[in-house]
Amino acid sequence: MYRSRRNAYLSMSESDSNTAIAARFRGFLPVIVDVETGGFNAQTDALLEIAAVLLRLDEDGYLHPDRTVACHIEPFPGARLEPASMAVNGIDPYHPFRQAVPEAEALRLIFREVRHELRETGCSRAILVGHNAFFDLAFLNAAAARNAIKRNPFHPFSNLDTVTLAALAYGQTVLAKAAAAAGIPWDSREAHAAIYDAERTAELFCKVVNEWKELGGWNP
Repeated sequence: MYRSRRNAYLSMSESDSNTAIAARFRGFLPVIVDVETGGFNAQTDALLEIAAVLLRLDEDGYLHPDRTVACHIEPFPGARLEPASMAVNGIDPYHPFRQAVPEAEALRLIFREVRHELRETGCSRAILVGHNAFFDLAFLNAAAARNAIKRNPFHPFSNLDTVTLAALAYGQTVLAKAAAAAGIPWDSREAHAAIYDAERTAELFCKVVNEWKELGGWNP
C-alpha cells in the first residue's frame, strides 16, 4: 500500500516554496517518521510499516502537518518476527489486503517524496523526527543499507526526538500521555499503526514548536 494525502490548512498559495522552514531549522527539513516492526533489532527484524509526515510553515511562522506518505512493507527474506512485538502491533504480515510492497520500493517512494519536499522548501537535508527517534532512524538506515539505496535524504545520525520535547514541555515521555497533556486526541484502538502514530507525533512536534514561538523563543 502506498498512501499520500495532503492537509488543506495552508493559507499561502501552492506556488509558495515555503523556504521559511529552511531558516527555522538551519537548513534541515523535519520529517516525522514512524515504523512498525517485527522486533527491536534493526539488522534482523522485519520492517512492516513506514509513515512519513511532511510539515510546512504558514505565513505567520506556525508549523503544521502538510501531508502523509505511507507504505505497508513485505518482510525481507529471512526477517525475524518476534511474537511479543507482533502481539503489540497486531499486524498480519502476509494478509493479502495489506497490499504490501518490498522494502526497496517502499523506501524509494518515501525518499522520492522527501527529496521533492527538499527542493520545494530549499532545505539541504531531511532530519528525522520521531518518538524515540533513534529506533525509527535505525530501521530506516538498516533497510536502506540492506537494499543498497544510496540516495537517502535523511541525516545519517542526527534526529529530533519528541520524547525529549514532551518531557520538557509537558512532563510526559509516553506518546499517549504526552498527546493528552498537549490536548491532542488519542485513540488507543488506532495506536501502533505507523500512520496513526506518525500523525499524532507530528501534531505533538508542531504543538511544542508553536508554543515555543508563542513564548517568544523564535520568530521569523
